[in-house]
Amino acid sequence: MLTLGVVLFACSVGLYAAAPDLPEARQIDLTVLDEKPDGSCRVRWIDPYQKKAREASYRCDPGRSDLLKAPEYPDSRGYGWASGFMLTEGPERGNLEDLVEPDPGPTDGLLSLGVLLVAVGLVGGNLRALPRVLGVEARLLRRAARLSASAGWAAEDYERAVAAVHEGKRHAVLPRNADGIPGPRLVTTLWVLRAAGPQAREAAVVGRRLAVRLDGLLDDAAPAAGLRSMLRAGPTARLRAARAVAELRPLLSEAERNGLPERFAQTSVDLLRGQDADRAALAAGTDFAAEPAAYRNLLTELTRPEPAARPPALSTRRGQRWHRRR
Repeated sequence: MLTLGVVLFACSVGLYAAAPDLPEARQIDLTVLDEKPDGSCRVRWIDPYQKKAREASYRCDPGRSDLLKAPEYPDSRGYGWASGFMLTEGPERGNLEDLVEPDPGPTDGLLSLGVLLVAVGLVGGNLRALPRVLGVEARLLRRAARLSASAGWAAEDYERAVAAVHEGKRHAVLPRNADGIPGPRLVTTLWVLRAAGPQAREAAVVGRRLAVRLDGLLDDAAPAAGLRSMLRAGPTARLRAARAVAELRPLLSEAERNGLPERFAQTSVDLLRGQDADRAALAAGTDFAAEPAAYRNLLTELTRPEPAARPPALSTRRGQRWHRRR
């Protein structure tokens, strides 16, 4: 509609430019010889081209002041006064210009219709784009991406620590008592998980499930990340984005109310204690000497075959890429 309005407006301008130019005219004084209440009058003026006074019917302005009309106008002959325009070029020069409004032609019609369509197109287009603008939830999606990445990192850190225990068991075994010499690598990996506590495993399980769910919702809600993407998205994509945003909002509120972001961050910190190998080995050896049975129990628990299939592996790369991209 906006395009059609612009086309009609351009056609109107083209017709106006192609129309013949009106002859030049200049304003002159008119002596009103006779005037009727509707403005019809007979006037006299001096024609400089024919060098004589001329008379003709004219359309005076009925709304002008009474002081310019007879008999109030100070003219000794009892005439009134008016102003008009005389043509100064062309075959009709010297004649009065007809001030009667011409009938609207195609130019005026095209111009009016074009302006109307442009206005409707602009207003309608903005009203149509308004729901898309209101559907942008960039801050909400950034919060969801951060939570997904934090949950994924906690789960991956825990799985990495458990994998290190399995790898250490392949190369060493725990002695039966504290007098034996334990394998430093195996004891260190067990010490990291023992220091993190059972809450680390709980946070990893919750983080794995939450990250998988958030990743799926973030994919559907991607158009709502910005105004440009929302405007480019189709109706189906915008509908999916609106539904995903509606699910993300209570999910994030519940996670933040339960302190999950802090739990995931603390879990990752606890599971990274083994990076300083020398200090970790010293602390692990001391702790093993104090409670060797606890280490054997933890190793048995971690390496016991699971009766059911493990939950699907966490895929946090997608959420991390989404976070970096946003």
